[in-house]
Amino acid sequence: MGTQGSPVKSYDYLLKFLLVGDSDVGKGEILESLQDGASESPYSYSNGIDYKTTTILLDGRRVKLELWDTSGQGRFCTIFRSYSRGAQGILLVYDITNRWSFDGIDRWIKEIDEHAPGVPRILVGNRLHLAFKRQVPTEQARAYAEKNGMTFFEVSPLCNFNVTESFTELSRIVLMRHGMEKIWRPNRVFSLQDLCCRAIVSCTPVHLIDKLPLPVAIKSHLKSFSMANGMNAVMMHGRSYSVAGGSGGAAGSGGGSKGNSLKRSKSIRPPQSPPQNCSRSNCKIS
Repeated sequence: MGTQGSPVKSYDYLLKFLLVGDSDVGKGEILESLQDGASESPYSYSNGIDYKTTTILLDGRRVKLELWDTSGQGRFCTIFRSYSRGAQGILLVYDITNRWSFDGIDRWIKEIDEHAPGVPRILVGNRLHLAFKRQVPTEQARAYAEKNGMTFFEVSPLCNFNVTESFTELSRIVLMRHGMEKIWRPNRVFSLQDLCCRAIVSCTPVHLIDKLPLPVAIKSHLKSFSMANGMNAVMMHGRSYSVAGGSGGAAGSGGGSKGNSLKRSKSIRPPQSPPQNCSRSNCKIS
């Protein structure tokens, strides 16, 4: 609740991220590619630390990020230790054209495990626009990230490629870890694809999706959407349908019943009159 004269917050969440990595891997380039936000540190004694703020939109919520670029030089290790105490996310940055910077990620992971254990982190390969000088293969970096439980991105501040996406993904990981996603999940706006899938699946049984005049990829997505949302049994035009198994009810007159056949469920109705054992000729209504 804001009172009269008090400033209104322009964000819903505030997160503090650290950019770590060896010197000259382009951490400053990543910060400079962000157009919005302030670039002046709130503290006057931040020598060796670059500071930038930016605001991103995550599922309809505004998330303000405080980005701290810790220098990769050894004399600033004590500064990293002090700033890592309040960090909520860490970006491990290396240069894809510098093999030595990638090999140094192990040292930074040890520093993080010692001074900021449990803080979510992602691996970022910088300067993708210099891929013709690449010294670190993408497959090797991705395998290294999976081994250490990190998400992997290759970015290019010059081309503005994957920079915002990497910050957004790290913010999502941090907020999900703290249970913040449950707060705005009921207010989440469905995408157009989800709305179309929901409309199709709500009136089409899952075993009839293959008969729809749609591409194979879309049919596969519809099946996954149906199974994930528990919409296998549907209501069509007021009639209840279900998928019958092929083991018990396969035998029938004529032998024409199939394994997964569409059966109309029989509704149980109360008897309209007392049961009468009589033939059609002498049946009377009392």
